[in-house]
Amino acid sequence: MMYGLIWRLLPGPWFVKLILALLLIAGAVYLLMEYVFPEIAPYMPFNDATVEEGG
Repeated sequence: MMYGLIWRLLPGPWFVKLILALLLIAGAVYLLMEYVFPEIAPYMPFNDATVEEGG
């Protein structure tokens, strides 16, 4: 339902909508990778992994 709403709100014919949708997805991925994930990484539990020698 939400994707249909976004698709209808994008201007132009289907190929312009496709390009704009891909740009929106790329922008969202970029923002997540550059700003959101580095901010929350210290709080993630899988960062506490240790490897002991001679275990």
